Amino acid sequence: MGIGSGVRRPTILVADDSPQNIELLSRILGQDYRIKVATSGEKALQIAYSDEPPDLILLDIMMPDLSGHEVCRRIKANPDRRRIPIIFVTAMSTVEDESLGLAIGAVDYITKPISPPLVQARVRTHLALFDQTRELERMVAQRTSELLATRQQIIRRLGRAAEFKDNETGNHVIRMSHICRLIGQQAGLGPESLQLLFQTAAMHDVGKIGIPDQILLKPGPLDDDERKVIHKHPQIGADIIGKHDNELLATARSIALTHHERWDGSGYPQGLKGDQIPLFGRIVAIADVFDALVNKRPYKDALPVSQALAIMTEERGRHFDPHLLDCFLQQQFEILKIMDLYSDERGAMTDASPL
Repeated sequence: MGIGSGVRRPTILVADDSPQNIELLSRILGQDYRIKVATSGEKALQIAYSDEPPDLILLDIMMPDLSGHEVCRRIKANPDRRRIPIIFVTAMSTVEDESLGLAIGAVDYITKPISPPLVQARVRTHLALFDQTRELERMVAQRTSELLATRQQIIRRLGRAAEFKDNETGNHVIRMSHICRLIGQQAGLGPESLQLLFQTAAMHDVGKIGIPDQILLKPGPLDDDERKVIHKHPQIGADIIGKHDNELLATARSIALTHHERWDGSGYPQGLKGDQIPLFGRIVAIADVFDALVNKRPYKDALPVSQALAIMTEERGRHFDPHLLDCFLQQQFEILKIMDLYSDERGAMTDASPL
């Protein structure tokens, strides 16, 4: 029974150096499937790697230039094409031949002379399995995306919860995330790293949840005992997030723990120095200090941007990673636009804010 005209017909690549075999397989399968042909291994790879790859490949072993085995190996080594089912169609019918074909990634093995009903049945079966596999992969990818989105929302909410304790609008975490991404972009981070940094920077001060309000909101300098308490918030934040294999949560924990470390080793809580401090922690340290300088806090008034930048520059190589501070300074214009767009005077950002 042929496939209905309204249904997309799967594409079969028939790769064989014999025109007679190609004609026979095309006649057997042509009613139900679109047929593409290749008379060499190189041509088979070109079709497999094209923008419209086949849904299944019928592959001869003995071909000029590249053998069917080598074609199979190369396709299975390509992450974008390795899922295409390959069926060897060949006169090489020993157990060793079949074992080798299956070992390098083929899903089946049909020996010549071929039986038309057998070819039709095997092709139909493996296309159905391939369709099921793709649907399962789609469902897994969708579920993974949903879980990632859920984790990101948790991170955002915890970041906001911490900032609401000492920042009325909570816009600090939004500005921070954008500034960190700009620094990372200037430093040459790739898209995945930038997105990870953007999503996790908001958790840097989650440990403030564990600091008493009388210390966190004190309108003036802290005494030595109070300072010891406030210095505990990085470790508290790391403890709140916990240790995880998940990259998103592990990165958030690292940022919470290390964003008060200093390039010269004088920071806290671990006294890490230079490259001992994780890259994201060094980036967040710059964004955090700048935002704190140019915005009002319970213990200080806001500083003019020019004065804040002068202070930041003085701390190059002491508080801050020199290279990353240079990246920050090179992005001044874009950073100031972020400061204006998400200023506290504009009020609290909503859930639709691009964080």
